This record gives sequence, structure tokens and C-alpha cells, in this order.
Amino acid sequence: MALAAGSNITLDAALREAEERFVASNPESKRLHAEAAKAMPGGNTRTVLFYEPFPLTLASGEGCHVRDADGHLYTDFLVEYTAGLYGHSHPVIRGAIEAALSDGIVLGGPNLLEARFAAALCDRFPAVERIRFCNSGTESNMFALSAARAATGRDKVMAFRGGYHGGVLYFAGANPLNAPFPMVMADYNDAEGAARLIEAEGDRLAAVIVEPMLGSGGCIPAEPAFLQALRDATAKTGALLIFDEVMTSRLAPGGLHGELGITPDLVTLGKYLGGGLTFGAFGGRAEIMDRFDPRRPGTWPHAGTFNNNVLTMAAGLAGLTQIYTPDTAIALNRRGDALRNRLNGIAEAMGLPIRATGRGSMMCLHAASGPVRRPADVAGMPKALRDLLHLDLLEKGQYLARRGMINLSLPMEAPDLDGLAAAFAEVLEARAGLIEASVA
Repeated sequence: MALAAGSNITLDAALREAEERFVASNPESKRLHAEAAKAMPGGNTRTVLFYEPFPLTLASGEGCHVRDADGHLYTDFLVEYTAGLYGHSHPVIRGAIEAALSDGIVLGGPNLLEARFAAALCDRFPAVERIRFCNSGTESNMFALSAARAATGRDKVMAFRGGYHGGVLYFAGANPLNAPFPMVMADYNDAEGAARLIEAEGDRLAAVIVEPMLGSGGCIPAEPAFLQALRDATAKTGALLIFDEVMTSRLAPGGLHGELGITPDLVTLGKYLGGGLTFGAFGGRAEIMDRFDPRRPGTWPHAGTFNNNVLTMAAGLAGLTQIYTPDTAIALNRRGDALRNRLNGIAEAMGLPIRATGRGSMMCLHAASGPVRRPADVAGMPKALRDLLHLDLLEKGQYLARRGMINLSLPMEAPDLDGLAAAFAEVLEARAGLIEASVA
């Protein structure tokens, strides 16, 4: 790295230098981004993948590594925001997809795989007695909330500040594209405050939706007492409790609800459970989910041309039953806990207010000098510092989210984790003065 610890450079100047090096090192990504911007606003079709001065264009992936259009190789700690659990082109997943392709796709009827996959998911996740498939985590949460409103005859929905439940259920700031549900907002990990709001809303509140660990909101785990308070308060008022486990189901064999022993009424799923292909699902108590049974009078309709697409059914079933077994889930998440503790140990040894929050195979880097219990606790991290640390780690071959999110995939081995820890230590040492000056 060009900068030494103790340099008198300002944060803004350091960021400008890092951006200049990034631009100089990535001419093909720059060219491709400019070309893409002619057809797509901002040169992308997924906002979270954009960052300044332009995002890297990725050309290929293998195992736990990705290569960009300029030929640079990175260890992939983004892991497609948890969806890439199996790494790139896992042979079992690839074999399942190729077998499905040989028998034809878009069949237009129930196929040989969907019931097997549904049964495997019901067996795996304790709260899921019945399940329906869709095409994304966004869809799964929309269907679950709509089902809760239909089941209760109520309209309001409670969510938590800083939470994210899909592209139209984004609560980290103002989003004019959010679904027009009447919303009640509460603070994450505020058990007493949330319980009071639930009771105050009474028979107007249809559902409470919560991630048992915030994903997009910064990998901040829910305190068990907070989740239990939501369970008790919703049971008292008749509102349905929905656990959004689109990301967090990877953190334990039966998802976090299984690990914590707290049973919601509905659970939403997605991400890695599609084996790397487009996937969403929602399930829960049979008495609720059976309202989707078309054999019943007054059934709730549930459409979606690709809900049971053969390729996803094949990849998802193979991944869940042949690769991500309960023992494998336990082992991966133990490795994640060890890595997170290692990163925190590095920062603590340097006396720097940088910490990795999270659980198991999901974590996020924050600049914070105190406890992190909700997104507001880390809202003061300067954007320039976040951007600088991201570019510094990219320069050292570590591919992670601009917001600092780090995830593990199954192909990762000890040298991959050692590489991240070494790069993290080097970056903190070089930027120590800027970090200390930027974080109160």
C-alpha cells in the first residue's frame, strides 16, 4: 500500500488516491461500465452492486474465487450476499442442473423434483409445516405479509428501522418504491418498546416481520429476549410473527428459529437455498398455508410462472440434501465465528474502533466505539472511511461488499481466511491514524 501508518494525509485525500489507483488498475471494467450505462441507468440493474468510482465487472468464478474483466483474481467474500454458499460451479450443483436440462425445462406442470424439495425444506426447518415456492426473497416476504393480512383480516405491518425484506420493503431510509402497506416502525433489539407498540396496535396489526439477525442492516444479531418478546406480544394480540430467514437460514441446521427455539407463524426463505439460481419460498403453520390449497373453497391464489422451475428445484434439492447437511452447516458457521473473532482480535490489539459484528458465516465490518445493537449505533461511520477500507481490501485481492459485509462459502480453506486476516491487518495498520481521527 502506498500510504504508511502515521501519514498526515486527510481521509478525503486518501480516498481520492485510492480511487485513482483503482481506476488505473481497472480500465476494462471502466470501459464496460460506461458501455452498460448506455442501456441501463447507472450501468447496472441491481443497485447494491454499484459503488464509486465504478463497480468491477466480473468475468468468471471458480470455487471461492472470482476474476474480473481486467484479469485480477479475488477471494470472494461477498458470496453473492450469502446466496453463493456453495461457491462457483460446485460439481454436485452443476451435475443436478445438467441432468435437469437433459429432461427439458419450462414443462408447464408439476415436475418430479418440487415435492421432494418441499419435503426436504419442511424436514429441515422446524416452523415450516407447509411451503410454497416463488422467485426471490422479495417475493417470499410480499407473499408472507399478504397472507398474514388475509389470514387476520387486518392491514398494518410492523417492521424495524434499518431492516431490509426485499426491494420494495426497504427500511434503512426513505424508499418511494416501498409496497404501500400501512407500516408501524420500531427499533431493533428494543424488546420493551416493540412489545408496547404491538399491544397498542391491538387488532389493527396483522404481522410483525423481523430478521433474527439483520443482514443488509449490518449483520447485527437479534437478542433472544427481543425475539421472545415479539413472540409473546404477537401471540397475545393475534398478529402473526414472520421470521425473514432469507439470509439467516444458513446460520444453523434449522435456521436461526430452530437454533433459538422460537417458533414464528411464518418463515421466509431464499438466497442459497436455490443452489445459486433464482429462488424464494414462504412457509409456516399448516392452518395458514393450507389456505393456498386450490382444492379448498375460498382458496388464496398464488401465481408465478417460474415458481417451480426445474433448474432451481434440481439445484436447490441437491444442495440442501447432498452438500449443506446439518453437520456441514455447523462446521461452516463455527469457522465463521472463529474468523470474526480473529478480525476483532486484530482491531483490538491495535486499539482501533473497528469491529466485525455477525454470527456464524455472516459478518460485517463497522467503525464503532461502543456496543452495536441496532443500525443507528453504526450510522456515524463516515462514508469516505467505509469506501476507503473497501478499496484498500479490493487492492489486496479481497472481494467483499462496499458496506463491509463478509460471508463464507463452503470451498473456502484456511489459506483463504488467512489471506483476509492478513489483508485486514495491513489495511488497519496503514489507515490507523485516519480511523482514529474519523471515529468518535
